[in-house]
Amino acid sequence: MVEPSVGDVGHRGPGATQQIPHLKQEGLSHTQYEVLVRLADAPQGRLRMAELADALYTSKSGLSYQVTQLEKAGLLLREACPTDEREVVAVLTEAGRERLALVAPGHVATVRRTLIDVLTPAQQAAVAAGLGEVGRRLAAS
Repeated sequence: MVEPSVGDVGHRGPGATQQIPHLKQEGLSHTQYEVLVRLADAPQGRLRMAELADALYTSKSGLSYQVTQLEKAGLLLREACPTDEREVVAVLTEAGRERLALVAPGHVATVRRTLIDVLTPAQQAAVAAGLGEVGRRLAAS
């Protein structure tokens, strides 16, 4: 039997990578959730769109669509960058912080239940080592 690849695991079911059931119930795609998380972790809840796209490994156009949906929902807003007029900054709103605080515990529990708790400590260590190496190589490229 062939073991499933990481890509196979990530693509189980219709829209598995974009519509995670508990996030969908809250009206968020996985990418939108990640945008909120990145902004919440950023100083003053602000990131240039280019930095956000790089952090999420997505195109600027793909990110723009997701940010537009979040902006329509009042979860973030876009502002001109004060240091570079060519750039736009995404800013997390209070409503965005509140939505993230509401959704994050369930998301963390789901990730833990489906990706962490099913592995033995040795398997967790192997995954961590492997992903650490991938991260180092991505950072170096």
